[in-house]
This record gives sequence, structure tokens and C-alpha cells, in this order.
Amino acid sequence: MIALKKRIYVDFTYLIMLAASFGAVIILGAVVAPVIFHSDKILVDMTLDHYHSGVLMGEVFHRFSYWLYVVASGVLLYEAAMYKMGQRDAIAFASAVTVVFSSLMFSAVYSPKILAMQAIGVEATQSDTFQNIHMASELDFKILAVALVVLFVRRLMLLRIS
Repeated sequence: MIALKKRIYVDFTYLIMLAASFGAVIILGAVVAPVIFHSDKILVDMTLDHYHSGVLMGEVFHRFSYWLYVVASGVLLYEAAMYKMGQRDAIAFASAVTVVFSSLMFSAVYSPKILAMQAIGVEATQSDTFQNIHMASELDFKILAVALVVLFVRRLMLLRIS
């Protein structure tokens, strides 16, 4: 009975981590980015050009990458424990793999490449390479959001069943 009580705390912590991560992805993509990139509509007597707005947003995403490493690690640990306990589910597995993969791609590949190109200067951020990396990172972020929701909902459903 005590082990079951302790496990419920782990389950709820995991669900809160997934939900908070989804919320952060939505807030960063739908609220923070538009505000930073359209600062001219908010600031008076001061405007940021597109390059400097991108530098600010890059720093926000760089810092968020640390959280995504925590999320990827948490998902790996939790899902491995569920697998070991015999609680295997194809939907949870597929969405967990997607969360881990997209988190690591965003944090370890896209963000560093974007920051490195920004450090070179404005010209580098206007290249086709930068545009392609940026577009891929946006797609990855959207995939991450969907995978987080699917994993959250599926784990919540499986928790109700058990």
C-alpha cells in the first residue's frame, strides 16, 4: 500500500512535468516570440531590428533547452521504469520516443546551430542555411508540442485504468 502511495507522487510529478512543458512550448511559440519579433508595436522611441529580436529569442530558447534536457531525461527514466514493470503501451512508447528525440534535436542541434550563426552576424542569419535550420526548428517545436500532449493524455488514461 505504501509503495502504491509513493508511486502516485511519481506519476503525478511526471504528468505535471509533461503538462508544464507543453504549456511552456505553447507560451514560447505563441506569446513570447510574437512579442519579441513585433516589439515595434509595443516599444515607444525604441525598436529592435529583426536580427536583434532573433538574438533575444535565441537566448530564451537556449535557456529553455536546459529544461528540455530535464524533460528528455525524465521521460526516459519514467518510461523505462514503466516498461520494466510490464506497463507497455505502443502509443505511450511512440510519443515518449518523439518527445525525447524532438527535445534533444531542439536543444542539442537546432539551438546551438542557430546561436552559432547569429554569433557570426546579420549576414549569416539571412542565408538559406539559416532559414532552413530555423524552419526545421519550428517544425520540431510543433512536433514536440503534439507529442507532449499525446503522452500526457495517454499516461493519464493508463493511470485511470490501473
